Amino acid sequence: MRNKKSIIKAMLSGVFALTMLSACTTKNSNGNGEAIKFVTISGHDLISPKGQKLSICGTNLGNWLNPEGYMFGFNKTNSAHFIDEMFCQLVGPDYAAEFWKDFKDKYVTRKDIEFIASTGANTIRLPFHYKLFTDEDYMGLTSNQDGFARVDSVVTWCRDNGLYLILDMHDAPGGQTGDNIDDSYGYPWLLESEASQQKFCDIWKKIAEYYKNEPVILGYELMNEPIAPYFSNMEELNAKLEPLYKRATLSIREVDKKHIILIGGAQWNGNFNVFKDGSYDDKLMYTCHRYGGDATKEAISNFIHFRDSVNLPMYMGEIGHNSDEWQAAFSRVMLENNIGYTFWPYKKVDNSCFMGIKRPDNWDVIVNFAEAPRTTYKEIREARPDQAVARKILKDFIENCKCRNTVPQEGYIKSMGLSVGQQK
Repeated sequence: MRNKKSIIKAMLSGVFALTMLSACTTKNSNGNGEAIKFVTISGHDLISPKGQKLSICGTNLGNWLNPEGYMFGFNKTNSAHFIDEMFCQLVGPDYAAEFWKDFKDKYVTRKDIEFIASTGANTIRLPFHYKLFTDEDYMGLTSNQDGFARVDSVVTWCRDNGLYLILDMHDAPGGQTGDNIDDSYGYPWLLESEASQQKFCDIWKKIAEYYKNEPVILGYELMNEPIAPYFSNMEELNAKLEPLYKRATLSIREVDKKHIILIGGAQWNGNFNVFKDGSYDDKLMYTCHRYGGDATKEAISNFIHFRDSVNLPMYMGEIGHNSDEWQAAFSRVMLENNIGYTFWPYKKVDNSCFMGIKRPDNWDVIVNFAEAPRTTYKEIREARPDQAVARKILKDFIENCKCRNTVPQEGYIKSMGLSVGQQK
């Protein structure tokens, strides 16, 4: 009897062990019991899940989840909250909220991702505003923000089209840059505010927890272009950057030890002298930006020297807005020096992008209101155009920004070493 009980006990223990092993494998597998493989780092190189060197080549989905004025043709009204306030003054808050929903639904869709993939690109960088993951007022919503739903859609489209995705917090709590690009209040308050820093880390931890088993995501870019060069205490701010990067990295590693973390330099992702310690994580890569100047190796020698000194990958997260000839020459320089790139941006009004949006008839009516003085209610009333006219123009913009109605910029795309695909 004793032997029979021992056998039964051993059998039950074995079943329990197999059950637990199966649960652990499923949690970290593709559903077939196979371990999920992610993009990894080997010295200067990125290595794909198939074990091959990966050279990033693609574009940025700028303006979609972090509106910028110039991509609408605005000048003074140049950040997300300036644009939203202008639209509310123009057509009222309820209609503005409807516009933002349509904008998010139509500006980037599956067809856009299919077009990007058709060019031969392999990576998309997705800039986003931190408010998409809070209950703050943003793009027509004041609660139940749709950040995860929006990113989920891009993850699915990228997976279906063989693309990698980089998540880029373009607008951090408090503002990390101090200019329009971070939708801030004119100063990088993030670097001086404990409350904003804690929110910054908490949001990244929440995102990492959600996407920890998603191999389509190449990595998390913690913040975009920190600390503009305009401030008298710039060096003091620079000294606070690396400790904040370390803090956010530790928050992510509490829940996700698999994904690469991308670190951008100070002053438009250009100053890497602020970094003293690259040993605090084993999956770091660096990201630089550059617009204009000489299209030579010497022009990026500081990036190459830093990359070589830390023996980690360097990636050009933003470049563009130049002649096709300059872009083609500089793309060759980056490839020759093992620096991948995502050109900025995918879509905007006019040109200098992958897909140009045709300005609707009478778009200047909207631009004129955006540029007009609106510091008093009297000025707002005097500048506001007819409501029916303004609302129709905004609807026409939504129609024009759809993938099927945009214009592929062939020279721009070919200058990156890509080909012009067919719209689907």
